[in-house]
Amino acid sequence: MAKRAIIKVRQIGSATRRRFDQRQNLIGLGLNRIGRVAEVPNTPATRGMIARVRHLVEVIEPKGETS
Repeated sequence: MAKRAIIKVRQIGSATRRRFDQRQNLIGLGLNRIGRVAEVPNTPATRGMIARVRHLVEVIEPKGETS
């Protein structure tokens, strides 16, 4: 069985004074506080959510792996 691709996302910006849909994307990613890290599956849907809030999050690359 193949290992499912997982990416880590860290929230670096506040959701305060952001649009409702941006807040909902952060909640959908499992983030709601600055500094929190969530592991999400690497799918087109989650990549789209990350793209919508790219100014509030950063993707953490695993050590030893390159894309």
